[in-house]
Amino acid sequence: MADLFAQNDDFSDAAPADAPLADKLRPRTLADVVGQDHLTGPEGAIGRMVAAGRLSSIILWGPPGTGKTTISRLLADAVGMRFEPISAVFSGVADLKKVFAAAKDHARRGEKTLLFVDEIHRFNRAQQDSFLPFVEDGTVTLVGATTENPSFELNAALLSRAQVLILRRLDAGALEQLLDRAEALTERPLPLDAAAREALLASADGDGRFLLNQVETLYSIDIPEPLDPAGLSALLHRRVAVYDKDREGHYNLISALHKSLRGSDPQAALYYLARMLTAGEEPLYVLRRLVRFAVEDIGLADPQAVVQCLAAKDTYEFLGSPEGELAIVQACLYCATAPKSNAAYSAMKAAWKSARETGSLMPPQNILNAPTKLMKNIGYGKGYQYDHDAADGFSGDNYWPEEMQPQNFYAPTERGFEARIAERLAYWDRLRAERHQK
Repeated sequence: MADLFAQNDDFSDAAPADAPLADKLRPRTLADVVGQDHLTGPEGAIGRMVAAGRLSSIILWGPPGTGKTTISRLLADAVGMRFEPISAVFSGVADLKKVFAAAKDHARRGEKTLLFVDEIHRFNRAQQDSFLPFVEDGTVTLVGATTENPSFELNAALLSRAQVLILRRLDAGALEQLLDRAEALTERPLPLDAAAREALLASADGDGRFLLNQVETLYSIDIPEPLDPAGLSALLHRRVAVYDKDREGHYNLISALHKSLRGSDPQAALYYLARMLTAGEEPLYVLRRLVRFAVEDIGLADPQAVVQCLAAKDTYEFLGSPEGELAIVQACLYCATAPKSNAAYSAMKAAWKSARETGSLMPPQNILNAPTKLMKNIGYGKGYQYDHDAADGFSGDNYWPEEMQPQNFYAPTERGFEARIAERLAYWDRLRAERHQK
């Protein structure tokens, strides 16, 4: 596979003349790989393994088109190992058994096997477990490639036997290197003006393979004059953002949105909201998270926040997309700019913990209803003070079980509406103390 791409000016023997451009530009050594110097350089994990001549099992985790397959193949060459590639998409237990048997035969002849497993996260738990004995006894050195977070997708036992190495999406400098190499190989400048060249780099979204496929399309068309960004957009399909709604990209962006809201940064919050919605996230999912944020991170500091979020849900369901998305934007901006408090959220956790610990303590009898004569005779409701009949509409009575000291779960902040709530609580605490002294 051709993920990333040789620096050498002479590419004549890299691939057949009719091979795809990405294949022609594939690296021949680890030093030729772009954008992953933190791994392949002399101080990187892979660079150190190669220098030592000893390779441990690794999991390469990174976005598409960043060189996972290429690095694995070149790594086998660099340490003199036999390269055995399989794909978890097309392979099953029977295929794995054949691979392990062949690896054992080669091991008896003194040949070590690097087993490259593409899309390793697609193997189920039982299939992943089948690797363990062969990794442990050295039959194979496993190199797995995945675009998904290994913490979620791979067995703990497998992760404990492999080092996870993270590949970075290619930045503008690395992608520009690929364009330069393509122009050097074809001996033709790209038919783009400077602004269109930048737009092409941005459209790749860090994916080198995608970029070179777009470049090949440009070279295959007779373009008499350099294209501007509008002309480029009209010629090439716009790249859809990399975003799996049930996988890590989904959780990363919703986490970024939530924390931007909590940090009162409306600009960043709006950016992550746009990232999610333009990538195809379900708007009602985003709205549910905004409602949750309103009660968790704003609460009574601004009681209107949850009202705004629920109104946004109703508006979106009434208008539909795209008009209804403006209501989501409004709710997002309201939450980002509202005063923040997690006092209600903290109070809930503390109250739930206390309820679990105190079990089934009876409330004091004075606040229990007495619908029957028996209940009245045993003291239910005796001595109850009706607050509306008391001075200031406040009796200051005790509402806690006799076996339990009064607790303070809710501590309002001095922000927003909660500042007024704090004043009320302080006022009632003072009245309660005064009346208990009488």
